[in-house]
Amino acid sequence: MHNTTKNNNSSEKRPQSQKNEKSSRRRNPGKHKANNKKKNHVYGVIDLGTNNCRLLVAVPNQNGFKVIDSFSRIVRLGEGFSESKTISKSATDRTISALKVCVDKMNRRGVTRMWNVATQACREAKNGDEFVKAVHEHVEIELNIIDPQEEARLAVLGCKALLDTKYNRSVVFDIGGGSTEIIWIEFNKNRNPEIIDWISIPLGVVNLSEEYGTKEVLPDEHYREMKDRIKEHILPFEEQHNIADHIGDNNVQLMGTSGTVTTLTSMHLNQTVYDRSKVDGSWIKSDDLLNICNELSKLNYEERLALNNIGNDRAELVVAGCAILDAIIEVWPIGDVRVADRGIREGMLHHLMDQQRKLNNTNRRKRSRKRYYLNRKKKNKDQSAMSNKGGDD
Repeated sequence: MHNTTKNNNSSEKRPQSQKNEKSSRRRNPGKHKANNKKKNHVYGVIDLGTNNCRLLVAVPNQNGFKVIDSFSRIVRLGEGFSESKTISKSATDRTISALKVCVDKMNRRGVTRMWNVATQACREAKNGDEFVKAVHEHVEIELNIIDPQEEARLAVLGCKALLDTKYNRSVVFDIGGGSTEIIWIEFNKNRNPEIIDWISIPLGVVNLSEEYGTKEVLPDEHYREMKDRIKEHILPFEEQHNIADHIGDNNVQLMGTSGTVTTLTSMHLNQTVYDRSKVDGSWIKSDDLLNICNELSKLNYEERLALNNIGNDRAELVVAGCAILDAIIEVWPIGDVRVADRGIREGMLHHLMDQQRKLNNTNRRKRSRKRYYLNRKKKNKDQSAMSNKGGDD
């Protein structure tokens, strides 16, 4: 596996459902009792990235799960990070405020299974452990810092439903705030996706935007420089796996999951108000996305902000995202991009629910074995009683 990101603070910890269930019982005993009686769980997951803090609350259904609550807030956890390599007090305060909203929502929904993860900023921060302790102290939740490999696995798990099995392979990319993940996937004989390899590039929309500036029009040479820096990481990966050869055989799907790709898609669809149902799962021509990137790269912040459906934060960060996307498509010129407005959070929910199903199946087998041995014991006892009765006669 290739990992170009330093990983001093990453954690292999899995969600501690039992501990969170006890915490949920203390905060909301009535709802917990009701859920236990029905044997239904409510799942809550938090994905804390370099730029955003996101929450999903869901319950299982026949199609996977139904989202019953959500939350997203820009916290800029990685603000100023490229120089100091530390999470600032102001970023910590903003994040803790957002996390409190998440926890309040989970309490109101009676969440019984919880998993909260942090990614690139916390992995790289010198004070990442101190930040996690501050979150535990002020918000009373456990925050797991996951490594890039786990982040890639969850992203694929979250987007699995949008992978088209008519292709033999797929390149999935996730343009984040502090890093960009690229995942090379192959479908096995059962047409399930398996990760062949992945890279985590320590460049994302936040750290690149801070480095190159966002207010004025970005000079063409700076835009090309950002692209070249991304390609420096991608090209060795391409050389190792010869992905371009598979593209030539029309065997590769390109899928993007990130705010950059969904924003560009929304703009291409001329949405005045973002409509996830139209964006998620759509197929967009690569050239159409690149044309929008080219237009955005020639605008200053105020001009970008004046466009439809591009908020303050995205107007500031989108040009860096465009450069990353441009580099990916330049290396792998695939004609269409599958757009996913889903990712790590959905993968976390699938993981928790799969884990619970396995536990339920294990418990069911144990109960079945227990009933079998109890019935067998009772049968032997009855037979013994009958035999003794016959002897007395």
